[in-house]
Amino acid sequence: MQHDAIAVVDFGGQYAHLIATKVRRLGVLAEIRQPEDPIEAFQRYCGIILSGSPALSSHGEDSDYTKALYELDVPILGLCFGHQEIAKHYGGEVVHGGREWGHADLHILRDHPLFKGLGPVEQVWMSHFDSVAAVGPEFEELGYTTSKDGSPDHRFAAIGSDSLRRYGFQYHAEVDDTLHGDQMLGNFVLEICRAEPTWSMEAFMAEEREKLQAQVGVESVFLLASGGVDSTVAAVVLKEALGPDRVHLLHIDNGLMRKDESRKVVDMFQRLGLGEHLHFVDASNDFLAALEGLAEPEAKRKAIGNTFVEVFNREAEALGIQDHLLGQGTIYPDTVETGGTKRADVIKTHHNRVEVIEEMIAQGKVVEPLAELYKVEVRELGESLGIAHEALWRHPFPGPGLGVRCLCSDGVPDTDDFERLTREVALVADQFALHPLVLPIRSVGVKADLRAYEHPVLFSGEADWPTLLKAASTVTANVLGINRCIWNLGPGHPESAHPVPGYMTRQRLDLLREADSLVMEGLRRHGIYDDIWQCPTVLVPLSLGGGDEEGETIVLRPIYSARAMTATPVRLPDALLDELRTSILALPGVTGLALDITSKPPGTIEWE
Repeated sequence: MQHDAIAVVDFGGQYAHLIATKVRRLGVLAEIRQPEDPIEAFQRYCGIILSGSPALSSHGEDSDYTKALYELDVPILGLCFGHQEIAKHYGGEVVHGGREWGHADLHILRDHPLFKGLGPVEQVWMSHFDSVAAVGPEFEELGYTTSKDGSPDHRFAAIGSDSLRRYGFQYHAEVDDTLHGDQMLGNFVLEICRAEPTWSMEAFMAEEREKLQAQVGVESVFLLASGGVDSTVAAVVLKEALGPDRVHLLHIDNGLMRKDESRKVVDMFQRLGLGEHLHFVDASNDFLAALEGLAEPEAKRKAIGNTFVEVFNREAEALGIQDHLLGQGTIYPDTVETGGTKRADVIKTHHNRVEVIEEMIAQGKVVEPLAELYKVEVRELGESLGIAHEALWRHPFPGPGLGVRCLCSDGVPDTDDFERLTREVALVADQFALHPLVLPIRSVGVKADLRAYEHPVLFSGEADWPTLLKAASTVTANVLGINRCIWNLGPGHPESAHPVPGYMTRQRLDLLREADSLVMEGLRRHGIYDDIWQCPTVLVPLSLGGGDEEGETIVLRPIYSARAMTATPVRLPDALLDELRTSILALPGVTGLALDITSKPPGTIEWE
């Protein structure tokens, strides 16, 4: 069937495929195009959306693209970088300044089809360094924003030209934190582009089945099956497309699993009717050997990814199926955060995107049936395939497992620019009556589509939840070098912190497993496990305070999310926090406990 389609031009922003996903959920086919694609490639579309980018429009970066698309007689909408490029192309001005990330209020200046059905003020989500300072003669300002932290108004947050059918949003309408962003995109696609909604997940499955059969041919697939949602749905999709006899599953206990995880995973695959060609191997010694002495997050991720492939090859040879293609449950955030599109910045290297995997992909030896989907679409697809609810709605668990939640350190504090950070954080945090402490370690974050490897801040003191969130947003937005804030759940107000030596050992992993189990049991006991999208428990080799007792800190990271590209921190019930204070601080070697109160962006969901 020929569908009306929207082209999403991927300038390398974190959310390009999220735009396509949101359009597809309207029932309209969306396809990713590269900015340098020939103009002929754009002529079949009834509308075009330009994505964000890590590039700076104000500096002319990434300006060598097919600008002839502006001459097409179809509506065009730009988001963030795309918004700036549209303004600039039609005589406006873009400046490097007015940086924002986080929630803002969009004030809509007049009735317009883009904002059909919306109120005069809408919550939107900002993540940018450049801003539109003026628009060309055929454009008007459709809306401006005010920030939650009291910064000056942001002009030209929404612009448009009805005569040219060119529009721009400085904010990211595609992320869930723009509360009615779906409707704004829907208004563009359905009202302005007049696209007919004829696409569906059933259509995707039919097309994916044909693609898999064409790629695999007469060969078979050997899938790395962690037991998470993605690998489980990938296994069933492959079985449906190729038949059960051509799909082998390998579950590897990498020593980085949760408590009793491998036993539960094997049982689940057997219940799904995938047990006949299910293989299990305990390779924990291999992974711990590869991780020995490593502390840097990227080095750990690459070691884990390389070891997965080594174990896969070894087991495939032992089973006599070394010629099978490698199957993976990769979803799109894994690719884009690893810089897997041409322009995307590397936020963190996922284990299924290390160099050896990329080489296999280039050779056509990797099969990834979910690579264009986000978590919410994977679950929707799984439901359409009849997979049980409990298998689909488990909390997401990273492929590297606890390897990215068990932080490591050589014990040397990271104190570059520490005096400035401490001074600036204190000035900003003072208005919230909280005691801030800049921590001498770093964690991974994302700001304006760029990787941010920066310091966290520990807040101590009593405050209500809105105040804590506002404090975190204000500090991360106004202090360069800070990308994450956590709230102290332990006693007192620590005045100092120092890293302690800690590497990937069975002892530390067992400690983290026990803490994680306490958290998961607590969420279930209080009836909120299904309400929270994910709750990483992180072991940080950091000793808080200057007392005689030295130990490590556990950080809890409960969040709401749908697609993993943005996330909102969750306030856990006081009763549960009290229980976790008692149980986790009683674990041997744990002397600190904190709650991560950072949104994504600027803090990624995982600390590494």
